[in-house]
Amino acid sequence: MSPTIWIVDAAYLQSYSDGQIDYFKLKETLQDKVGAHFAESFYVNATRNPAADIQDSFHTWLKTAAPQGPKMRVKLYELGSTPATCPSCGPQQLVANSAESVQVGIATLIVKLAAQWHYDRLVLSARDGALEEAIAYVKDELHKEFWLSGFEGSISSNLQMYADDVVWLDQLWDHIKK
Repeated sequence: MSPTIWIVDAAYLQSYSDGQIDYFKLKETLQDKVGAHFAESFYVNATRNPAADIQDSFHTWLKTAAPQGPKMRVKLYELGSTPATCPSCGPQQLVANSAESVQVGIATLIVKLAAQWHYDRLVLSARDGALEEAIAYVKDELHKEFWLSGFEGSISSNLQMYADDVVWLDQLWDHIKK
């Protein structure tokens, strides 16, 4: 069987599930749907303090092997902030949109791991059409199989058009919820 990897845009899954997804159950369910064991799994998110948050109990659990945890590689990107002065409130730190750094990180993983022949099939839990160029490259140039998993009505049609299959998490909710 060809190697399969799974990449998760954590902010996407958190926002559409109110944080009620059990990643251990989700990983097992997706592996059943895909018909393959994931060679690698990646949880990608942004945080204010990646160095400290990588050690918190949730991220430690994500990295833990079965049967205690889902054994995922955790990649955290720092939320940027910019100093600014508000005329009525004084000096402030404005938090930059972290979606771009996470999307760049996911796109880099998709292309790098495909080019290094780490997978033949990618399962992506994300919604953002900004990943289209990375997906198009691995599909059209490297001839990789591409599956999407996500919630109905939330995934960009620009990603859906490349998918060999889509696993709708709404239909699996009773199997993947906490």
